[in-house]
Amino acid sequence: MASKTDESGRNVTRSTGSKTASATTETQAETGKSQAASDRAGTASKGKTAKEKTARPRAASAAKKPAAPRRTSAATVQADAAKKPTRKRAPAKPKAQVAAPAVQARKAVPEDETAAAGKEMAGKETGALPATDKSKSAEMDLPSARKLTENIEKIETLGHRLVAALSERATPNPGVEGPGPDLMLTTASAWMKSLAEQPTKLIEQQVNYWGETLRNYSDAQMALARSQKSTSDDAQEVPDKRFKNPLWQTHPFFSYVRKQYMTNAKAIQEAVSDLDLPDEVARRRVDWMTRQIIDMMSPTNFLATNPDALEKAIETEGQSLVQGLENLVRDVEMNGGEMVVSLADRDAFTVGENIGTAEGSVVYRTHLLELIQYKPTTEQVHETPLLIFPPWINKFYVLDLKPQNSLIRWLVGQGHTLFVVSWKNPDTSYAKIGMEDYVAAYLDAMDKVRELTDQPRLNVVGYCIAGTTLSLTLALLDRLGDDRVNSATLLTTLTDFSDHGEFTTYLQDDFINGIVEEVQRHGLMRAQLMSRTMSFLRANDLVWGPAIRSYMLGETPPAFDLLYWNGDSTNLPGRMALQYLQGLCQKNEFAGEGFELMGHRLHLGDVKTPLCAVACETDHIAPWADSWRGVAAMGSRDKSFILSESGHIAGIVNPPSKKKYGHYAGGAGFDKGHEAWRESASFFEGSWWPRWGDWLAERAGKMVPAREIKDEICPAPGTYVHERAVS
Repeated sequence: MASKTDESGRNVTRSTGSKTASATTETQAETGKSQAASDRAGTASKGKTAKEKTARPRAASAAKKPAAPRRTSAATVQADAAKKPTRKRAPAKPKAQVAAPAVQARKAVPEDETAAAGKEMAGKETGALPATDKSKSAEMDLPSARKLTENIEKIETLGHRLVAALSERATPNPGVEGPGPDLMLTTASAWMKSLAEQPTKLIEQQVNYWGETLRNYSDAQMALARSQKSTSDDAQEVPDKRFKNPLWQTHPFFSYVRKQYMTNAKAIQEAVSDLDLPDEVARRRVDWMTRQIIDMMSPTNFLATNPDALEKAIETEGQSLVQGLENLVRDVEMNGGEMVVSLADRDAFTVGENIGTAEGSVVYRTHLLELIQYKPTTEQVHETPLLIFPPWINKFYVLDLKPQNSLIRWLVGQGHTLFVVSWKNPDTSYAKIGMEDYVAAYLDAMDKVRELTDQPRLNVVGYCIAGTTLSLTLALLDRLGDDRVNSATLLTTLTDFSDHGEFTTYLQDDFINGIVEEVQRHGLMRAQLMSRTMSFLRANDLVWGPAIRSYMLGETPPAFDLLYWNGDSTNLPGRMALQYLQGLCQKNEFAGEGFELMGHRLHLGDVKTPLCAVACETDHIAPWADSWRGVAAMGSRDKSFILSESGHIAGIVNPPSKKKYGHYAGGAGFDKGHEAWRESASFFEGSWWPRWGDWLAERAGKMVPAREIKDEICPAPGTYVHERAVS
């Protein structure tokens, strides 16, 4: 440090230098232990005291036993310097002169910040967090730890509930759990025959399969090695909505899993397609079973190979899996030990409050039905009343889901005095109720409508199985010479069951025998069995997809009115179910040698009432070609056919306001087959409702003052509609 000209300045300079040298000396003394280990070969300076000389061998001795070095902060240096007296020393060595500015720079930092920095440095050396960081970390981790504890307790409780619910499951009925052993035997025999006759073809298939498998594996390994995001170009693959997550394309692992699944599925399908099976029935059954296996083994159905489920679990810290388990337990408890996934949120709808709300009254009630008359919304109505028979497999409010798509409201608005039947949900006491009882109920309801409206004739509508039963009723009325029905409309109705279509698997002896055993056990064909049968016709949409969303993603089922209705199934009386399945479906008696009912053998040709039939183009339950074939065989000279776009429900519940699905009408007749009819028919944009409305109005009579409701028993939708099936 340069000296100033005045004496005072020189004194200050010397004083400062003395203090600095003293502080430097004390710092060297504090760190002497570590310096002594490296300075053993050095010599002591001439200015050292005897005490400093004796300290050196002690430091060397201590160095033999490793010890954590003491870290000295600037605050410690200042404190020690303040305690010890300042000694006047010879001019500092160059090393001391270099150290002085460093200490001065440290003194410029506030003492509290310097101390904090020292503590942080010490913590880094020892691997420990500062006390304040530990406190903050504990506070941050506390909610997560508490949540983890709660989830563990909840999982334990849910596990006990699940075990208890599964123990309530009825003894399994093998006949309705899957195809019988005859199908397995048929398939195995066909495969052995193929192996014996075409061994090279099997070898070729195996070579192709393993070659593609190795390519998939090699692509995945190369992608991992190169850190690529995609294993290959998948642009040529057919889109599959199960694999919407981008990770199925971009992540090497998930891409490999998806491709290998597709390879396996392709190999299975090719192997099955080449089998020489005895007939078309066996072919359809094998194809159905193959499809079920392929759908079931999709990687999306397993947690470890479902990126959506894994991402959700990480995002929610496992809460989605806990909620999924809760959803599973709820469904098992609700279905008597059976795993039936909920398709819609049951708490989102209440019939009569936010679904099935058209205004009307129950005006008649029997042990099988409630008859609802709807309040008119026009000043005048058609003279001839209209009566709708909905299917008793589900509830009638599919025709009145909400005001915007309510066929019931639309018909009332068209000036019809409308009556709708609400069927009883049978219990075991209805085991002996048969098809003749339902036909008698049809006739009884018709009589009541004619009585309430003081009209001799009426127009009627039958939907699905109710349309089949209406056709039987019309044939019976023709045999009896009763002309009470002015016109009939059949919605997605089957009367000719010569082609079982997608129901082929379910209409074989092994499954029907299982239904017989089911009826013997319970007196009913339970709603759960019927619902499961229908669902597995579209397993990815109605089984696996909903199960993934509910059980893996932990999502609440959607508040969707149509899916809510779909899950609100009913039981079928045992006798009626067997008559329908064996007599009408399996043996096709109505279209063949005749169906025995109430002392009469009825045929399709006996249906001579003017009628309009509506079928749906993509209906997998009542295929339109089969519906057309039955109508073509009916004896009516006045019959029309309308083909709506879409499926079994969406094609019917298709209001004009949506302008969603079009329809075909005006074909060349029923003489040349269904395809010829469609080719000659004209396509029209929009709903079929107005076209049918015009057809119906022509047969509904003159306009009369609107009819008031008489003899109200209770408001619509009545009481039977609230009865839920108990598994």
